[in-house]
Amino acid sequence: MSPKQQRGEATVELLLDAALRVYAESGEQGLTVSAITKASGVSLGSLYHHFGSIDGLINALTQRWLGRLLAELAGALAHTRTARSGIRAVTRTYLAFIQEHRTASLLLHSSRADQQGMARGQELRDNQEARISAFAVWIQHHIDTGELAPLPQPLVESLVLGPIVATARRWLSGIEDMSLDEAAKILPDRIYRSVAADPK
Repeated sequence: MSPKQQRGEATVELLLDAALRVYAESGEQGLTVSAITKASGVSLGSLYHHFGSIDGLINALTQRWLGRLLAELAGALAHTRTARSGIRAVTRTYLAFIQEHRTASLLLHSSRADQQGMARGQELRDNQEARISAFAVWIQHHIDTGELAPLPQPLVESLVLGPIVATARRWLSGIEDMSLDEAAKILPDRIYRSVAADPK
């Protein structure tokens, strides 16, 4: 990598890190060009050069953290042997991620991220294909072995991730009527029963 490319990558990192700090301090309404350039020390021209717009920067920040979450989930699945243990690993990994990275998780679960996902769903899915396909392969393997019910893969994905995402959103919204530790203990078996071929 050339020195110019290294400087470019360093500038991108500065801008993304600054954007997350601004988001933590001021929320979505605080994510302005002036706030991010001030927090990063990077020029306005550099921001537009690397991201095209403030929306481009925020989309890149969202994709950065979505990629990290999906990578952690794929890594957790890789160390499991059964569908039950995989669901337990995915649940615990997801909930631990949002607890450790609360600000980034707020962004990932924001209405802005939802709108982006709806508008660019296939494109985003294609960009994360390697990580998402690890989950699809895992689902299909356990359907083929007869441990999971022979349901369409997208439906199994929704049945597994839906309750976890809903719990994450509830916790991130500040509703503290249940701990994430408690959820991590209760959810896996309940989710498993919803997708298991023989839900015992």
